[in-house]
Amino acid sequence: MKIVIFGLTISSSWGNGHATLWRGLCKNLIRAGHSVVFFERDVPYYADNRDMAELAGGHLILYRGWQDVARQAKAALADADAAILSSYCPDGHDATRLILDSRCGLKVFYDLDTPVTLERLRSGEPLSYIGPRGLVDFDLVLSFTGGPRLFDEYRNQLGARMIAPLYGHVDPDVHRPVAPQPQYRAALSYLGTYSADRQAALQDLFVEPARGRHDLRFLIGGAQYPRDFPWSSNIYFVRHLPPAEHAAFFASSRLTLNVTRRAMAEMGWCPSGRLFEAAACGVPLLSDTWDGIADFFAPDEEIILVNRSEDTLAAFARDDGELARIAASARQRALDEHSSQTRANEMIGLFERSIRRTPTLTTQEA
Repeated sequence: MKIVIFGLTISSSWGNGHATLWRGLCKNLIRAGHSVVFFERDVPYYADNRDMAELAGGHLILYRGWQDVARQAKAALADADAAILSSYCPDGHDATRLILDSRCGLKVFYDLDTPVTLERLRSGEPLSYIGPRGLVDFDLVLSFTGGPRLFDEYRNQLGARMIAPLYGHVDPDVHRPVAPQPQYRAALSYLGTYSADRQAALQDLFVEPARGRHDLRFLIGGAQYPRDFPWSSNIYFVRHLPPAEHAAFFASSRLTLNVTRRAMAEMGWCPSGRLFEAAACGVPLLSDTWDGIADFFAPDEEIILVNRSEDTLAAFARDDGELARIAASARQRALDEHSSQTRANEMIGLFERSIRRTPTLTTQEA
């Protein structure tokens, strides 16, 4: 298949979770013999933090404004088998019109931010990536989040016809066990861009335990943290980590923490890419709790669920052998079920089923 993508970014992992996911998907689509063209608006904050210069085996097209690339995009779509528009594409309305006016075989919308999209729709906020007709004209809608509410929400609010979850994933070529590095040493680490709607959980599950264990070192990695973040003397900070450094970051911690954005946690069935990345690196995982998490990792066997600061503190007391067994089980689960290759295969399978006009997918079928 020739697949043309209009997305937020694949060239920079700074301040977003899209790039790493697209890299894993595109690499494995290309490996499977598919042709991939990715259109990305060249904005200053990603240009200044670019950590991928080209899409190996595919085509990355950076552009300054839609008028500069519209003709090239139209030509790319003319013989495309599938076109994908993603959430937060800065030229979503223009790309939508171009996709829908094209003779492309399959027209797909992929929401990598499902709970945020639906929350903004409920509050009446405009979306730069979904036009006034919603998603009724797309052949297939893919969602980063699943669960029983997904189908009714997309049908009722956006008119989507065929819907399926396509969850996060991990590229084991990038995220794998490596030797610990002293600069990333920590009893507990957390990797994620700052988000106000994660702050309350991060306060309970990370900051308060740090204040209670001044004998231990805590480490945060990520962008956009404000000056008034409640730092303590034993919380250290790395401003931005490109994916090439993720493995060392995770592998240097005794434990690492996953914290889910509020809207995602409320919806459930919302595994972040970070969850799978940490598991693939072989580090024991702590995570906040949400509906559906056990469908991805088994509590106490592959992941430790924490709901308050005392739960995090209790995890420090666990035996190293027990933690190693939990980490090994989670890594095997990630490789078996949550790799980028698995998701790329799932994507193509969904495309083929959609082309055959099969009945609307259900969570159990996907």
